[in-house]
Amino acid sequence: METLSFEFPAGQPPKGRALVGCVGSGDLEVLLEPGTPGTLNIQVQTSVNGAQLRWQHLFERIFQEHTPPALNIDIHDFGATPGVVRLRLEQGFEEIGHD
Repeated sequence: METLSFEFPAGQPPKGRALVGCVGSGDLEVLLEPGTPGTLNIQVQTSVNGAQLRWQHLFERIFQEHTPPALNIDIHDFGATPGVVRLRLEQGFEEIGHD
C-alpha cells in the first residue's frame, strides 16, 4: 500500500459531498468533500506501489479541461485503470453539482 498526495489550483468549494464506487475487484472508492477556496487536495491510497507519476499525469489531463471546485478528495484504489478513475471522478463531480 502507498499513500500519495496531490494539490491543484481550484475554484470555490461546492456545497455538496459525494461518495462513489467501491473498493475491490479492480475498482476504487472516491470521497469528495468541500475544501478550501482555491485549492484541490487529493489523497490516494493505492495497492499499486510506484504509481505516483501515473496518477499525477492522469489528474493533470482531467483538470486541464476545466477548473475543478475546491475539494478534498480521498481515493481508495485497488488497482483501477485510468478510465475507471476518470469515470468515478466524473460521477462524483456530477453528484456534487459540478460539470
